[in-house]
Amino acid sequence: MANVVEPERSGWLVPALVIVAAITAARVVALALMPIDLFVDEAQYWLWGQDLAFGYYSKPPMIGWLIRAVTDLAGSDAAFWVRLPGPLLHGATALILGAIAARQFGARAGVLTAAGYVTLPMVALASILISTDTVMFPFLALALAGYLRLLERPGPALALGTGAVLGLAFMSKYAAIYYLLCMPLAAALVPMARPRWRDVALMLSAFLLTISPNLVWNILNGLTTLQHTMDNAEWVRDPAARAGLNLRGLGSFLASQFAVVGPVVFGGLLWLALTVRRRGPRVRTLLLFALPVVAIVCIQALLSKAYANWAAAAYLAGSVAILPMLSRGWLVASFAINGALSLALPLAAIFAESFYLGDRLALARYMGRSEMSRAIIRVARDAGQTTIVARDRDILADLFHTGRDSGLRFFSVPFEGRPPHHYAMNFALPDALEGSVLYVAGGAGAPACAPEARPVATLSPERGAYRGHEQALFVVPGDCWATVGADQ
Repeated sequence: MANVVEPERSGWLVPALVIVAAITAARVVALALMPIDLFVDEAQYWLWGQDLAFGYYSKPPMIGWLIRAVTDLAGSDAAFWVRLPGPLLHGATALILGAIAARQFGARAGVLTAAGYVTLPMVALASILISTDTVMFPFLALALAGYLRLLERPGPALALGTGAVLGLAFMSKYAAIYYLLCMPLAAALVPMARPRWRDVALMLSAFLLTISPNLVWNILNGLTTLQHTMDNAEWVRDPAARAGLNLRGLGSFLASQFAVVGPVVFGGLLWLALTVRRRGPRVRTLLLFALPVVAIVCIQALLSKAYANWAAAAYLAGSVAILPMLSRGWLVASFAINGALSLALPLAAIFAESFYLGDRLALARYMGRSEMSRAIIRVARDAGQTTIVARDRDILADLFHTGRDSGLRFFSVPFEGRPPHHYAMNFALPDALEGSVLYVAGGAGAPACAPEARPVATLSPERGAYRGHEQALFVVPGDCWATVGADQ
């Protein structure tokens, strides 16, 4: 962005680093104190890392690689080490965004952005539970920094580097593709946001080269991640039958965004959207890396459904645009609200075993999973079984993690057609398995291939994720499903 008077940029790093480091250190300590089990997705990400590949059932590979690297270095697969990258990566993202803000708007903006980002509610939650958004964010922030820098000082090295880090963001989560939509939109609407064509070509070349291993993996594996993405969108497969105007879904998604980044920050984004024509080119450029993402997910929410975190990529550029623009009063309000939530979330996780809402644990979905797995393993050993088969993804996810050193084998019930989850795709029970297996039926009862079987045990937890979800366990022949067909 040449010919623009540059703000004073120095002096932001030390205060921002102190704030971010202190919050990150506190989050690491909190992780060590939390009794909550790995959630289904987290356990699955850990399992992906046990078989390094260029892609997995529903996501690109970076999160599996990262968890494998951290747990190998630590010499432990405990939940703490699986989750440890979360607060560290968000701390790094905060400083990258602070650097962008300092360059665009001055040192004060750098400190506010770093501190504001690291205290966003979505960041506080993602510092407890590891997610693909978390792994994507530092790469996506670097891509944003590289793109903005290209507008000031074009050059092949920077263009290639920007494309490469955007590719790494894509290898972390496919939502990084939003930036390939936002870049031409910014160039079309903001004259100062137009990089040289040669730099664009170099950036796209580096991006494609970086993501090519995952593209090849998808082609060789039936485009499984594309299929999963289409399943999530729902209406894409059959627009005439499935698409509709889900106004309640749209309203619910928009309301959730006030919780995702806090009411002041999301309210500020909406205000900037309404007053975008009055903003300078720097702010307009940043908004064009945020508003289109929210708009796309709003359309998805209107046509079908959208989860609260699907627009998370918007709040990197959004934080840089919004936080420096807030008045002193709104800043105080934002930091008070988001700071309180950032403190409450880890405290709730630390005291998860005694934090009740009514007669249920407030964080029940994160409790009792490993306990259930250990109970199933005990039943298997008591029944003389070395192989456990289940159809439920939740059960399988934790069995693989909790039972990693048990010496037992775990398999999914085989399914006909396209497998519904990673375990069915990669760990389906072989047809010719000899002997017998322990089958975890949940509430489904005995399998069709062994209708006369009686449960050897029934597990009925009184609290946690499986409260009210009885698990019946049966001993059945290993070739049971082969005799009547899969998914029976």
